[in-house]
Amino acid sequence: MTAHSAPTRLRIATRESRLALWQANHVSALLKARYPQTEVGLVGMTTRGDQILDRPLAEIGGKGLFTKELEVALLDGRAELAVHSLKDVPMELPEGFELAAVMTRADPRDALVSVRYDALEALPADAVVGTSSLRRAAQLKARFPGFRIEPLRGNLDTRLGKLDAGQYDAVVLAAAGLTRLGLAHRIRQYLDVTQSLPAPGQGMLGIEIRAGDGAVRAALAFLNDPQAALIAAAERAVSRQLGGNCKTPLAAYGQFVAPGRLQLDALLAGPDGRIARVCETADIGDEAQARTLGEGVAAQLQAKLGPVPG
Repeated sequence: MTAHSAPTRLRIATRESRLALWQANHVSALLKARYPQTEVGLVGMTTRGDQILDRPLAEIGGKGLFTKELEVALLDGRAELAVHSLKDVPMELPEGFELAAVMTRADPRDALVSVRYDALEALPADAVVGTSSLRRAAQLKARFPGFRIEPLRGNLDTRLGKLDAGQYDAVVLAAAGLTRLGLAHRIRQYLDVTQSLPAPGQGMLGIEIRAGDGAVRAALAFLNDPQAALIAAAERAVSRQLGGNCKTPLAAYGQFVAPGRLQLDALLAGPDGRIARVCETADIGDEAQARTLGEGVAAQLQAKLGPVPG
């Protein structure tokens, strides 16, 4: 698509947290550079997921609380696209929406942030560690059974503020978000994927549009990373197959280990603390094959662990 044939206006629906605004501005800058004649702007809003901070996401409706208001803005014509952290996007989009692009993955790892301690191994045996991710909590408890895992909600600055106020010995956050906001200096330890397997889509940005909006989809095509899209399809298929939501402690991480050959490592934790882990590799040429790989890995996890709690 040329600058002359691009839509005359591309408005980006975004949450108003500092990280969400960074992400939206990042996409905005790329669009402005590509289509200098197009009017590009942001439509900021606060979602219910941002407003309700005193309860875990699993109790109040899950990850869709971070996307619903943005989708309303797409439907009523206030915006043409929405930018999300892909790990916050529900595995099944509501009818009328589609993912138009999955952008190149940033650092997928989790990161330890602490005022006093340089590594997980240096924390006291009964350390208070903040995270609201069941995935992170399950993996931490498996390695460090004495840790007290306490809920941690709020935007990135709020979470760091709670740590600095002494409410936690350490918190575990996504490395990509810290880096994007210039906070990489706060990271005391990067957790290798063998130590803390990431969430499906972690480190990726996904761009959502109204289903069937061909002009906008074409305008955004240059932002799509084909390899990232295949990886995301495989990872998200694991979660979709297992009914993945905020009540399901699961992880999935894919990487191409050779041209066209995708390795998918996934993990599922049970209510009793047991963890099942599966790693499979397959030749992948399209998203259907990527989804098939993810569904197969999910089936193996479920067979190892038994029924997944809803």
